[in-house]
Amino acid sequence: MDNSTSQVIHLDHVRKQYGSFTAVEDADFTIGRGEFFAMLGPSGCGKTTTLKMIAGFEQPTSGSVFLEGVNVSTVPPYKRNVNTVFQQYALFPHMSVADNIAFGPRSKKLNESEVKKRVGDMLDVVRLAEFADRRPSQLSGGQQQRVALARALVNYPSALLLDEPLAALDLKLREAMQIELKRIQREVEITFVFVTHDQGEALTMSDRIAVMSQGVVEQIGTPIDIYKKPGSLFVAGFIGSANLLPSTVSQCDSAGGSLVLQGGGTVSVTRDNVAGDVTWATGEEVTVMLRPEHLHVTVERPTSDALQAEVTDVVFQGSAVRLVLQLDNGTEVTAVVGGDVDLPFLRPGASVWLSWLATSPYVLDGWPDLAGATTTNLESIEAAL
Repeated sequence: MDNSTSQVIHLDHVRKQYGSFTAVEDADFTIGRGEFFAMLGPSGCGKTTTLKMIAGFEQPTSGSVFLEGVNVSTVPPYKRNVNTVFQQYALFPHMSVADNIAFGPRSKKLNESEVKKRVGDMLDVVRLAEFADRRPSQLSGGQQQRVALARALVNYPSALLLDEPLAALDLKLREAMQIELKRIQREVEITFVFVTHDQGEALTMSDRIAVMSQGVVEQIGTPIDIYKKPGSLFVAGFIGSANLLPSTVSQCDSAGGSLVLQGGGTVSVTRDNVAGDVTWATGEEVTVMLRPEHLHVTVERPTSDALQAEVTDVVFQGSAVRLVLQLDNGTEVTAVVGGDVDLPFLRPGASVWLSWLATSPYVLDGWPDLAGATTTNLESIEAAL
Protein backbone atom coordinates (compact mmCIF):
# COMPACT_ATOMS: atom_id res chain seq x y z
CA MET A 1 0.00 0.00 0.00
CA ASP A 2 3.00 2.31 -0.44
CA ASN A 3 1.70 3.76 -3.69
CA SER A 4 -0.46 6.74 -2.73
CA THR A 5 -2.70 6.16 -5.77
CA SER A 6 -3.75 2.81 -4.27
CA GLN A 7 -4.67 4.41 -0.93
CA VAL A 8 -8.25 5.43 -0.26
CA ILE A 9 -8.12 5.85 3.53
CA HIS A 10 -5.13 6.53 5.73
CA LEU A 11 -5.21 6.94 9.50
CA ASP A 12 -2.08 8.77 10.62
CA HIS A 13 -1.47 8.01 14.31
CA VAL A 14 -5.09 8.74 15.19
CA ARG A 15 -6.10 8.99 18.85
CA LYS A 16 -9.58 9.57 20.27
CA GLN A 17 -10.08 10.46 23.89
CA TYR A 18 -13.23 11.23 25.88
CA GLY A 19 -12.08 12.91 29.08
CA SER A 20 -9.72 10.48 30.76
CA PHE A 21 -10.95 7.53 28.66
CA THR A 22 -8.99 6.61 25.53
CA ALA A 23 -11.31 5.01 22.97
CA VAL A 24 -8.70 4.67 20.20
CA GLU A 25 -4.95 4.68 20.76
CA ASP A 26 -2.52 5.39 17.88
CA ALA A 27 -4.46 3.89 14.95
CA ASP A 28 -1.99 4.05 12.08
CA PHE A 29 -2.86 2.10 8.94
CA THR A 30 -3.93 2.41 5.31
CA ILE A 31 -6.93 0.92 3.48
CA GLY A 32 -6.45 0.29 -0.22
CA ARG A 33 -8.59 0.98 -3.26
CA GLY A 34 -11.14 -1.76 -3.93
CA GLU A 35 -10.27 -3.54 -0.67
CA PHE A 36 -12.73 -5.24 1.66
CA PHE A 37 -11.29 -4.23 5.04
CA ALA A 38 -12.78 -5.38 8.35
CA MET A 39 -12.30 -3.89 11.81
CA LEU A 40 -12.93 -6.73 14.24
CA GLY A 41 -13.05 -6.83 18.01
CA PRO A 42 -15.26 -7.13 21.09
CA SER A 43 -17.70 -4.42 22.15
CA GLY A 44 -15.92 -1.30 23.38
CA CYS A 45 -12.66 -2.03 21.56
CA GLY A 46 -12.81 1.21 19.53
CA LYS A 47 -13.76 -0.14 16.09
CA THR A 48 -16.99 1.86 15.72
CA THR A 49 -15.28 5.02 17.03
CA THR A 50 -12.60 4.52 14.37
CA LEU A 51 -15.28 4.14 11.70
CA LYS A 52 -17.00 7.32 12.90
CA MET A 53 -13.73 9.24 12.59
CA ILE A 54 -13.40 8.04 9.00
CA ALA A 55 -17.02 9.05 8.33
CA GLY A 56 -16.63 12.45 10.02
CA PHE A 57 -19.12 11.88 12.85
CA GLU A 58 -16.21 12.13 15.30
CA GLN A 59 -13.00 14.15 15.09
CA PRO A 60 -9.63 12.78 16.26
CA THR A 61 -8.18 14.12 19.48
CA SER A 62 -4.82 13.89 17.72
CA GLY A 63 -3.55 12.51 14.44
CA SER A 64 -5.15 12.87 11.02
CA VAL A 65 -7.63 11.09 8.74
CA PHE A 66 -6.83 11.16 5.02
CA LEU A 67 -9.30 10.35 2.24
CA GLU A 68 -7.92 10.04 -1.29
CA GLY A 69 -4.74 11.73 -0.02
CA VAL A 70 -6.56 14.76 1.44
CA ASN A 71 -6.63 15.51 5.18
CA VAL A 72 -10.35 15.46 6.06
CA SER A 73 -9.98 15.39 9.86
CA THR A 74 -12.13 18.51 10.30
CA VAL A 75 -14.33 18.09 7.21
CA PRO A 76 -18.02 17.42 8.06
CA PRO A 77 -19.59 14.08 7.03
CA TYR A 78 -21.71 15.47 4.19
CA LYS A 79 -18.59 16.86 2.48
CA ARG A 80 -16.68 13.55 2.59
CA ASN A 81 -16.99 11.18 -0.36
CA VAL A 82 -17.95 8.22 1.84
CA ASN A 83 -21.30 6.71 2.71
CA THR A 84 -22.29 4.71 5.79
CA VAL A 85 -24.71 1.80 6.23
CA PHE A 86 -25.83 1.16 9.82
CA GLN A 87 -27.72 -1.70 11.51
CA GLN A 88 -30.91 0.30 11.04
CA TYR A 89 -31.28 0.81 7.31
CA ALA A 90 -33.38 4.03 7.62
CA LEU A 91 -35.11 3.54 4.28
CA PHE A 92 -37.81 6.05 3.37
CA PRO A 93 -41.05 4.10 4.01
CA HIS A 94 -43.20 6.25 1.70
CA MET A 95 -40.86 5.79 -1.27
CA SER A 96 -40.50 2.86 -3.63
CA VAL A 97 -37.27 0.88 -3.80
CA ALA A 98 -36.27 2.75 -6.96
CA ASP A 99 -36.99 6.15 -5.42
CA ASN A 100 -35.02 5.25 -2.28
CA ILE A 101 -32.00 4.45 -4.46
CA ALA A 102 -32.55 7.55 -6.60
CA PHE A 103 -32.54 9.87 -3.59
CA GLY A 104 -28.76 10.44 -3.66
CA PRO A 105 -28.34 11.21 -7.38
CA ARG A 106 -31.40 13.50 -7.31
CA SER A 107 -29.95 15.35 -4.30
CA LYS A 108 -26.88 15.99 -6.45
CA LYS A 109 -29.12 17.45 -9.19
CA LEU A 110 -28.17 14.85 -11.80
CA ASN A 111 -30.37 14.76 -14.87
CA GLU A 112 -33.17 12.22 -14.76
CA SER A 113 -31.75 10.01 -17.52
CA GLU A 114 -28.51 9.60 -15.53
CA VAL A 115 -30.52 8.96 -12.36
CA LYS A 116 -32.55 6.27 -14.11
CA LYS A 117 -29.40 4.62 -15.49
CA ARG A 118 -27.67 4.57 -12.10
CA VAL A 119 -30.74 3.21 -10.33
CA GLY A 120 -31.11 0.48 -12.96
CA ASP A 121 -27.45 -0.46 -12.66
CA MET A 122 -27.66 -0.66 -8.86
CA LEU A 123 -30.87 -2.69 -8.94
CA ASP A 124 -29.07 -5.18 -11.18
CA VAL A 125 -26.05 -5.27 -8.86
CA VAL A 126 -28.17 -6.05 -5.79
CA ARG A 127 -30.53 -8.32 -7.79
CA LEU A 128 -33.71 -6.43 -6.97
CA ALA A 129 -34.83 -5.17 -10.39
CA GLU A 130 -38.23 -6.89 -10.09
CA PHE A 131 -38.85 -5.15 -6.75
CA ALA A 132 -38.23 -1.61 -8.00
CA ASP A 133 -41.82 -0.45 -7.42
CA ARG A 134 -42.31 -2.00 -3.98
CA ARG A 135 -42.20 -0.18 -0.66
CA PRO A 136 -39.59 -1.18 1.97
CA SER A 137 -42.33 -2.68 4.18
CA GLN A 138 -43.03 -5.21 1.42
CA LEU A 139 -39.46 -6.54 1.49
CA SER A 140 -37.65 -9.05 3.67
CA GLY A 141 -34.82 -7.99 5.98
CA GLY A 142 -32.17 -9.13 3.53
CA GLN A 143 -33.87 -7.30 0.64
CA GLN A 144 -34.12 -4.12 2.71
CA GLN A 145 -30.44 -4.35 3.43
CA ARG A 146 -29.60 -4.66 -0.26
CA VAL A 147 -31.72 -1.56 -0.96
CA ALA A 148 -29.73 0.31 1.71
CA LEU A 149 -26.49 -0.87 0.07
CA ALA A 150 -27.67 0.23 -3.37
CA ARG A 151 -28.70 3.65 -2.03
CA ALA A 152 -25.28 4.07 -0.41
CA LEU A 153 -23.38 2.94 -3.52
CA VAL A 154 -25.34 4.74 -6.24
CA ASN A 155 -23.24 7.92 -5.97
CA TYR A 156 -20.03 5.85 -6.27
CA PRO A 157 -18.32 6.94 -3.03
CA SER A 158 -14.59 6.50 -2.46
CA ALA A 159 -15.48 4.08 0.33
CA LEU A 160 -18.55 2.46 1.84
CA LEU A 161 -18.53 2.22 5.64
CA LEU A 162 -20.61 -0.55 7.21
CA ASP A 163 -21.31 -0.62 10.96
CA GLU A 164 -22.40 -4.19 11.81
CA PRO A 165 -25.10 -4.19 9.11
CA LEU A 166 -25.79 -7.92 9.41
CA ALA A 167 -26.41 -7.97 13.16
CA ALA A 168 -30.21 -7.74 12.89
CA LEU A 169 -30.53 -10.72 10.51
CA ASP A 170 -31.14 -14.32 11.55
CA LEU A 171 -28.32 -16.86 11.21
CA LYS A 172 -29.03 -18.37 7.79
CA LEU A 173 -29.84 -15.01 6.20
CA ARG A 174 -26.74 -13.49 7.78
CA GLU A 175 -24.55 -16.25 6.33
CA ALA A 176 -26.12 -15.82 2.88
CA MET A 177 -25.69 -12.03 3.06
CA GLN A 178 -21.98 -12.43 3.84
CA ILE A 179 -21.48 -14.06 0.45
CA GLU A 180 -23.80 -11.57 -1.24
CA LEU A 181 -22.03 -8.58 0.30
CA LYS A 182 -18.65 -9.79 -0.92
CA ARG A 183 -20.09 -10.39 -4.40
CA ILE A 184 -21.49 -6.84 -4.52
CA GLN A 185 -18.18 -5.39 -3.35
CA ARG A 186 -16.23 -7.24 -6.05
CA GLU A 187 -18.69 -6.12 -8.72
CA VAL A 188 -18.69 -2.41 -7.86
CA GLU A 189 -14.94 -2.39 -6.99
CA ILE A 190 -15.45 0.16 -4.21
CA THR A 191 -13.55 0.04 -0.93
CA PHE A 192 -15.68 -1.47 1.86
CA VAL A 193 -14.79 -0.85 5.52
CA PHE A 194 -16.75 -3.29 7.64
CA VAL A 195 -17.08 -3.14 11.44
CA THR A 196 -18.06 -6.33 13.25
CA HIS A 197 -17.56 -8.30 16.45
CA ASP A 198 -18.33 -11.54 14.55
CA GLN A 199 -15.07 -13.24 13.57
CA GLY A 200 -16.91 -15.50 11.09
CA GLU A 201 -18.12 -12.47 9.14
CA ALA A 202 -14.65 -10.96 9.07
CA LEU A 203 -12.94 -14.18 8.00
CA THR A 204 -15.54 -14.89 5.30
CA MET A 205 -15.59 -11.53 3.56
CA SER A 206 -12.39 -9.59 4.19
CA ASP A 207 -9.23 -9.11 2.19
CA ARG A 208 -7.59 -7.84 5.38
CA ILE A 209 -8.65 -7.59 9.01
CA ALA A 210 -7.64 -5.17 11.76
CA VAL A 211 -8.15 -6.89 15.13
CA MET A 212 -8.72 -4.37 17.92
CA SER A 213 -8.72 -4.64 21.71
CA GLN A 214 -9.19 -1.85 24.25
CA GLY A 215 -8.61 0.87 21.66
CA VAL A 216 -5.44 -0.68 20.26
CA VAL A 217 -4.97 -2.31 16.85
CA GLU A 218 -3.45 -5.64 17.84
CA GLN A 219 -2.80 -6.98 14.34
CA ILE A 220 -3.59 -6.32 10.69
CA GLY A 221 -3.37 -9.08 8.14
CA THR A 222 -5.17 -11.41 5.78
CA PRO A 223 -7.72 -13.80 7.32
CA ILE A 224 -5.33 -16.73 6.78
CA ASP A 225 -2.39 -14.94 8.42
CA ILE A 226 -4.43 -13.83 11.41
CA TYR A 227 -5.91 -17.28 11.94
CA LYS A 228 -2.75 -19.29 11.41
CA LYS A 229 -0.21 -16.83 12.81
CA PRO A 230 -1.88 -14.53 15.37
CA GLY A 231 0.25 -11.66 16.59
CA SER A 232 -0.72 -11.85 20.27
CA LEU A 233 -2.43 -14.03 22.84
CA PHE A 234 -5.54 -11.87 22.52
CA VAL A 235 -5.77 -12.43 18.77
CA ALA A 236 -5.11 -16.16 19.18
CA GLY A 237 -7.96 -16.45 21.67
CA PHE A 238 -10.39 -14.12 19.92
CA ILE A 239 -10.06 -15.50 16.38
CA GLY A 240 -11.60 -18.95 16.17
CA SER A 241 -11.14 -21.53 18.89
CA ALA A 242 -7.70 -22.25 20.30
CA ASN A 243 -5.96 -24.28 22.98
CA LEU A 244 -3.36 -22.08 24.70
CA LEU A 245 -0.80 -24.09 26.68
CA PRO A 246 1.82 -22.32 28.89
CA SER A 247 5.30 -23.64 28.14
CA THR A 248 9.01 -23.00 28.61
CA VAL A 249 11.64 -23.20 25.89
CA SER A 250 13.94 -26.12 26.75
CA GLN A 251 15.99 -26.26 23.55
CA CYS A 252 16.13 -24.00 20.51
CA ASP A 253 18.11 -23.23 17.36
CA SER A 254 17.57 -21.65 13.97
CA ALA A 255 15.47 -24.61 12.77
CA GLY A 256 13.11 -24.82 15.73
CA GLY A 257 13.14 -26.24 19.20
CA SER A 258 11.46 -28.11 22.00
CA LEU A 259 9.10 -26.76 24.66
CA VAL A 260 8.15 -28.20 28.03
CA LEU A 261 4.49 -27.70 28.89
CA GLN A 262 3.64 -26.26 32.30
CA GLY A 263 1.62 -29.36 33.16
CA GLY A 264 4.07 -31.87 31.72
CA GLY A 265 4.80 -33.13 28.24
CA THR A 266 6.88 -31.71 25.41
CA VAL A 267 6.08 -30.07 22.10
CA SER A 268 8.47 -29.78 19.15
CA VAL A 269 8.08 -26.69 16.98
CA THR A 270 9.51 -25.34 13.74
CA ARG A 271 11.12 -21.89 13.73
CA ASP A 272 8.64 -20.68 11.09
CA ASN A 273 5.84 -21.20 13.62
CA VAL A 274 7.34 -18.93 16.29
CA ALA A 275 5.82 -15.42 16.45
CA GLY A 276 8.19 -12.61 15.61
CA ASP A 277 8.09 -10.98 19.06
CA VAL A 278 9.09 -14.17 20.90
CA THR A 279 12.54 -14.13 22.49
CA TRP A 280 13.76 -17.45 21.09
CA ALA A 281 16.04 -18.54 23.92
CA THR A 282 16.25 -21.34 26.48
CA GLY A 283 14.20 -20.69 29.61
CA GLU A 284 11.78 -18.19 27.99
CA GLU A 285 8.10 -18.43 28.98
CA VAL A 286 5.93 -18.90 25.88
CA THR A 287 2.52 -20.25 24.92
CA VAL A 288 1.84 -23.08 22.48
CA MET A 289 -1.33 -22.61 20.43
CA LEU A 290 -2.99 -25.74 19.08
CA ARG A 291 -6.20 -25.31 17.08
CA PRO A 292 -8.90 -27.92 17.93
CA GLU A 293 -9.10 -29.10 14.32
CA HIS A 294 -5.35 -29.87 14.35
CA LEU A 295 -5.62 -32.39 17.20
CA HIS A 296 -5.81 -36.09 16.33
CA VAL A 297 -7.59 -38.32 18.85
CA THR A 298 -6.50 -41.96 19.32
CA VAL A 299 -6.69 -44.68 21.95
CA GLU A 300 -3.13 -45.90 21.33
CA ARG A 301 -0.23 -43.60 22.14
CA PRO A 302 1.35 -42.19 18.94
CA THR A 303 5.08 -42.26 18.35
CA SER A 304 5.14 -38.47 17.89
CA ASP A 305 4.55 -35.74 20.49
CA ALA A 306 1.28 -36.44 22.31
CA LEU A 307 -0.71 -35.59 25.43
CA GLN A 308 -2.94 -37.90 27.42
CA ALA A 309 -6.43 -36.63 28.19
CA GLU A 310 -9.82 -37.71 29.48
CA VAL A 311 -12.97 -37.02 27.49
CA THR A 312 -15.40 -34.95 29.58
CA ASP A 313 -18.02 -34.04 26.95
CA VAL A 314 -18.96 -35.04 23.40
CA VAL A 315 -20.99 -32.53 21.36
CA PHE A 316 -22.42 -33.60 18.00
CA GLN A 317 -22.56 -30.59 15.65
CA GLY A 318 -23.64 -32.20 12.40
CA SER A 319 -20.58 -31.93 10.18
CA ALA A 320 -18.23 -32.32 13.14
CA VAL A 321 -18.01 -33.67 16.69
CA ARG A 322 -16.58 -31.30 19.29
CA LEU A 323 -14.78 -32.91 22.19
CA VAL A 324 -14.07 -31.30 25.54
CA LEU A 325 -11.15 -33.00 27.25
CA GLN A 326 -9.10 -32.61 30.41
CA LEU A 327 -5.33 -33.03 30.46
CA ASP A 328 -3.59 -34.79 33.33
CA ASN A 329 -2.93 -31.46 35.08
CA GLY A 330 -6.62 -30.45 34.90
CA THR A 331 -6.31 -28.08 31.92
CA GLU A 332 -9.39 -28.17 29.68
CA VAL A 333 -8.87 -28.40 25.92
CA THR A 334 -11.08 -28.97 22.89
CA ALA A 335 -10.66 -31.08 19.75
CA VAL A 336 -12.77 -31.45 16.63
CA VAL A 337 -13.25 -34.63 14.62
CA GLY A 338 -15.36 -35.29 11.52
CA GLY A 339 -19.05 -35.96 12.13
CA ASP A 340 -18.93 -39.02 9.87
CA VAL A 341 -16.09 -40.67 11.81
CA ASP A 342 -17.21 -43.70 13.82
CA LEU A 343 -15.25 -43.49 17.06
CA PRO A 344 -17.15 -45.52 19.66
CA PHE A 345 -14.46 -44.85 22.28
CA LEU A 346 -15.32 -41.15 22.31
CA ARG A 347 -17.52 -40.98 25.38
CA PRO A 348 -17.24 -39.12 28.70
CA GLY A 349 -14.67 -40.77 30.93
CA ALA A 350 -12.67 -42.33 28.07
CA SER A 351 -8.88 -41.99 28.16
CA VAL A 352 -7.35 -40.89 24.85
CA TRP A 353 -4.19 -39.45 23.33
CA LEU A 354 -3.97 -36.13 21.51
CA SER A 355 -1.36 -35.72 18.79
CA TRP A 356 -0.72 -33.29 15.93
CA LEU A 357 1.37 -32.67 12.84
CA ALA A 358 4.80 -31.14 13.36
CA THR A 359 3.70 -27.93 11.59
CA SER A 360 0.58 -27.42 13.76
CA PRO A 361 1.91 -25.86 17.03
CA TYR A 362 2.34 -22.08 16.97
CA VAL A 363 4.39 -20.27 19.63
CA LEU A 364 3.38 -16.92 21.16
CA ASP A 365 5.10 -14.67 23.67
CA GLY A 366 4.22 -14.96 27.38
CA TRP A 367 1.63 -17.00 29.22
CA PRO A 368 -2.16 -16.67 28.89
CA ASP A 369 -4.32 -15.53 31.80
CA LEU A 370 -6.21 -18.81 31.49
CA ALA A 371 -4.56 -21.98 30.17
CA GLY A 372 -6.38 -24.32 27.81
CA ALA A 373 -9.39 -23.88 25.56
CA THR A 374 -10.55 -20.35 24.79
CA THR A 375 -14.18 -21.37 24.13
CA THR A 376 -15.19 -23.36 27.20
CA ASN A 377 -14.73 -20.90 30.07
CA LEU A 378 -17.81 -18.64 30.28
CA GLU A 379 -16.23 -16.08 32.61
CA SER A 380 -13.19 -15.52 30.37
CA ILE A 381 -15.35 -15.23 27.24
CA GLU A 382 -17.62 -12.67 28.90
CA ALA A 383 -14.58 -10.71 30.07
CA ALA A 384 -13.17 -10.65 26.53
CA LEU A 385 -16.47 -9.45 25.07
